[in-house]
Amino acid sequence: MTSTPFHALITAEALNRDCFCRTLNVERLREQLETEPSLQGMMENITKTRPNLFSSTVVFISTEMQRQITATVAAIEHVAALPGYQMQALSRADASAQHNLGPLGVCMGYDFHLSTQGPQVIEVNTNAGGLLLNVALARAQEACCDELNWAFPSNARRDTLRQTIFDMFAEEWRLQRGVLPWRSLVIVDSAPADQYLAPEFELFRQLFAEHGIRAAVADPSELIWQGGKLLHQGAPVDMVYNRLTDFYLTENAHRALRQAHETNAVVLTPHPRAHALLADKRNLIALSQSELLLAWGASAVDRKVLANNVPVTRLVTLERSDELWSQRRQLFFKPVAGYGAKAAYRGDKLTKRVWSEILENDFVAQSLVPPSGRMIEVDGAQTDLKFDIRAYTYGGQVQLLAARMYAGQTTNFRTQGGGFAPVIVVPDSVAI
Repeated sequence: MTSTPFHALITAEALNRDCFCRTLNVERLREQLETEPSLQGMMENITKTRPNLFSSTVVFISTEMQRQITATVAAIEHVAALPGYQMQALSRADASAQHNLGPLGVCMGYDFHLSTQGPQVIEVNTNAGGLLLNVALARAQEACCDELNWAFPSNARRDTLRQTIFDMFAEEWRLQRGVLPWRSLVIVDSAPADQYLAPEFELFRQLFAEHGIRAAVADPSELIWQGGKLLHQGAPVDMVYNRLTDFYLTENAHRALRQAHETNAVVLTPHPRAHALLADKRNLIALSQSELLLAWGASAVDRKVLANNVPVTRLVTLERSDELWSQRRQLFFKPVAGYGAKAAYRGDKLTKRVWSEILENDFVAQSLVPPSGRMIEVDGAQTDLKFDIRAYTYGGQVQLLAARMYAGQTTNFRTQGGGFAPVIVVPDSVAI
């Protein structure tokens, strides 16, 4: 903690600016990650290959920010259930999104920048990575000074999070299969061992195994559609935890999985319908238009929340290209089906060449909301990093808040001192 005296109730902003505590206990993190023999060596591997996956400190937010994040997630999912909203979202989606088999979609991620107006939704993701990694990270924190003892009172709630996560998948099974027995699950991603968050796949595999579910990690090429069943290594697959970024399963390599989903032969989560209803960035256009939401029957409470917390978003078209170019310094441009900040651009960084490429593809323009800052100490020097807040959710309920700290134009895991960081909510009554 800084030596600067605080004479009033402490604020999250002041802590993010003045607290340089290193709260991560690395040995405790290793214990949290390597909970069974097959996971041994994970921490060493992460340290060598992903040195900036975890930050050594935490990010602070106010209780009001937390409240507004929770309200915004709930409001978006209330609106997403309205028939008018669903009609416009599904009308532009692939045929695979028209199937409604019951599941809601696990591991939703709502990403926020914090502003003086409150938290602002910058992106919604259907296969948000990092949930189990952040559970382990949250349980590996400790106060490094007396002033922060209030921030780490107990691991009691964190102890229940892993069960909450398993229950989320069990609920997806129940929604599609009822009381039928659930025996197997495959975690699917392209070249999974090469993915940056590959360690998390093993954490999920182990979580399912703890509950008696036969679990494996696989590339989609390992799946076979045969005899009306989806097979992996010759055995039927009951459920697929889908980490693919081919959201509508249109690539040839994903044909077996698509056939199994469309014929109700497997429980797929998250699925194409969830992406169409929530993660397609064109939905942000509708969510930022209060009059349109009113016409669809959105409540006054939800409209007010969304008006405050969803930045105005517009579709990029040739007809409005001159207008958007002139306003580019106040805008952020994103592909409608993008993920992981790929091909996303701050308007003030645009070149004419990139602008021409944007006009040739499907992009939205979102009002620019600069990220908040977090001062940390790296190699004895003070460094100002940016951060966003990710709300991991299921069924409109927030399960965990985590931060991603970084330097540069968009979130990344290449910044020394950056990476995932736990979020500490500062109570209104805390004084130091």
